[in-house]
Amino acid sequence: MSAAVPLRLRPKTPLAADTILAGDPGRAMLLAQELLEAPRMSNHARGLWGYSGRTQAGDELTIQATGIGGPSAAAVLSDLAELGVRRAVRIGTCSGLDAEPTAGELLLVAEAVAGGGSATSFGVGPGDVLRPDAGLLERLREELAGSAREARVASFDTMPAEAPAAAGDVAAADMQTAAILARGPQLGIATAAVLIVTEPGASSGQAAEEVLENAAKRAGRAASSVLSGLG
Repeated sequence: MSAAVPLRLRPKTPLAADTILAGDPGRAMLLAQELLEAPRMSNHARGLWGYSGRTQAGDELTIQATGIGGPSAAAVLSDLAELGVRRAVRIGTCSGLDAEPTAGELLLVAEAVAGGGSATSFGVGPGDVLRPDAGLLERLREELAGSAREARVASFDTMPAEAPAAAGDVAAADMQTAAILARGPQLGIATAAVLIVTEPGASSGQAAEEVLENAAKRAGRAASSVLSGLG
């Protein structure tokens, strides 16, 4: 672990070089219970729950909550870089923009269209397209074959008051992916994202909690396997 003291996180245990990012602290805990043999809470400062431990494959893994929106995610990622993280896969939620996505569906992000906001601080303009690390994307593609759809998403710091209209081949919208994909490479962190559809465009309301939890577990197991393989 780096000797530097980060601004926001106050880890109580050393962090792994490989990390899964989850906006919701509850999802971070769910993934820690699913993926780590004996999870240790590595951070609780600012309500950003983080956990570290060994996977069943014997590899060290950290699971860290990033809060809400791009600014929070980018700030957490900056701290993680100081603490030695080198690879990070976001497992988050998104809203469908058309009739195709279904509740609980996994979307493997191939491209994220920036909606402005914090991404501009990292040299990304509104409408610019961001891509995940090519190696992580390819490995996630292989690991999730048949259980996730590769997609382009729109990414905002805060979701507009009215749901954004579907544009071209953009399948869904979220609040963190663009910031993570923009900031990660600047910090020396390879980044990628798998999103869970919570609000399909063709229906109202959110997916049942059990559906979302099962989807998060599937995504988490795939991300853990990919990160373990990179050692």
